[in-house]
Amino acid sequence: MKVFIYLKVTLIVLLISSVCFGIALAKPKVLVFSKTAGFHHASIAVAVPAVMKLGQENGFDVDTTTDASKFTTENLKQYAAVIFLSTTGTVLDDTEKEAFKKYIEAGGGFVGVHAATDTEYDWAWYGDLVGAYFKIHPKQQDAVLHVVDRKFIATKHLPAEWKRFDEWYNFKYIAKGLHVLITIDEKSYTGGENGDFHPMAWYHDYDGGRAFYTELGHTDESYADPLYLQHLLGGIKYAMGKTK
Repeated sequence: MKVFIYLKVTLIVLLISSVCFGIALAKPKVLVFSKTAGFHHASIAVAVPAVMKLGQENGFDVDTTTDASKFTTENLKQYAAVIFLSTTGTVLDDTEKEAFKKYIEAGGGFVGVHAATDTEYDWAWYGDLVGAYFKIHPKQQDAVLHVVDRKFIATKHLPAEWKRFDEWYNFKYIAKGLHVLITIDEKSYTGGENGDFHPMAWYHDYDGGRAFYTELGHTDESYADPLYLQHLLGGIKYAMGKTK
């Protein structure tokens, strides 16, 4: 009888241990959403696998989709962050918008990359989440970026002045209350229209969740650039709730 009880207790302990071990090993997961209803960026084709590689190297899983029907309350619960990767135009219907809004309100994370500001112009809540709306851009060219916060997880590795080639957005709307990380020097290139304070990357707490946006990332070359990839990784980590 004692042997039976001992074996039973041992099995229970092993079962509890295996469950706890499985929970400990469970990785956080992000959803990369790259649906386009307007201009389609060719760089999406290299950006998606680049984010997947970041996940493999940094301990998080990555699901990818262009299917807006994935935006249900039940499905979004599994993700630590949702990444709008150069989305354009109106990409969610009213039901999907409500599910995404509830996800953020419940503490979810959001990352907007490049054309995420060229998305959902008629949805003011989203405009404040992503932080701005795209207006126009000049030709792709070199420009000087000023990294104004070098303590944040997405910028602490960057030089104070960062010269790079990309497509530089002008914004017709910029939300209030953003914690700006990077600005662009309009004297360093042609076609800037936002003046002396022209933000390019930022983060903020929003409606219960966390949001990070970087304007950078139009070019294919961005997704092979270690500085940019570390910048993007830091934004993803912040959106997931990590600070280091």
